Amino acid sequence: MRREVHVVDSHTGGEPTRVVLAGGPDLGRGSMAERLEVFRREHDRFRSAVVNEPRGSDAVVGALLCEPVNPASAAGVIYFNNVGYLGMCGHGTIGLVATLAYLGRAVPGIVKIETPVGDVSAELHESGEVTVANVESYRLAKDMDVQVEGFGAVRGDIAWGGNWFFLVNGAPCELEFRNLEMLTDYTWRIRQALQANAITGAGGQEIDHIELFGPPRAAGADSRNFVLCPGKAYDRSPCGTGTSAKLACLHADGKLKEGQVWRQESIVGSVFEGSIAVSGGKVQPRIKGSAHVNAEARLIFDDRDPFCWGIRG
Repeated sequence: MRREVHVVDSHTGGEPTRVVLAGGPDLGRGSMAERLEVFRREHDRFRSAVVNEPRGSDAVVGALLCEPVNPASAAGVIYFNNVGYLGMCGHGTIGLVATLAYLGRAVPGIVKIETPVGDVSAELHESGEVTVANVESYRLAKDMDVQVEGFGAVRGDIAWGGNWFFLVNGAPCELEFRNLEMLTDYTWRIRQALQANAITGAGGQEIDHIELFGPPRAAGADSRNFVLCPGKAYDRSPCGTGTSAKLACLHADGKLKEGQVWRQESIVGSVFEGSIAVSGGKVQPRIKGSAHVNAEARLIFDDRDPFCWGIRG
């Protein structure tokens, strides 16, 4: 059998997003969380085909565009990567809104989007920049020690920003592009140590993102980060959910007030502007960044191709 899948590619601060517009699986009419489970259970090979080699790469995040439950929403979306699924994706949401604008489906103003972890809103600015009002974020644990092979005790915070993060101030080397291999090895060992010691997020959820912080290089930035994503790829952007987790920790420490701007720089030098709104003691981060559409294509799925459904380990 042969089929075509219509996609639009973009990057947000260097991190790629591939939005699936048509040709994806039918997931029913439930909530985005319910549809994600159908996707995971019945159509996982589609996820692999879209983002894994030979069509994609470890860095590509897929975004399956879905009909929203609420007609007032612009879209529903399910995010996925080379190894699985994401509850929320900040850079992906910025990329999604930029894609909707490119397609003429969004104009400057507020755009409502349904995700598996809750509804988010984004503002498309006249400049083309996008501000995402992310899900409520919080710190679960402060100064948690874990023994990491080859490095000894590593201390970090556990926080939720739409995904679970272990946030560490400092690293065994500078947060520079030339040190990617060492930074990847270090953060991967931290993740393995968290798993080995049964250190998790709320309800036993896996901490699948590791985030390191150091001094910024970009003028006006407050911090530089390195983020290891679940599939062992590093985030080229400053990471929207990771920046959200950081903002929640800063607020918990009394270092960030409502409306104050925190500029987070990525390992490649791109910057997100973050701020928070606080209501009833709960923190809602706002992440501002830019995405650029760089391709529109039709992926061809042909069952005669031995790697039609992606190269998987």
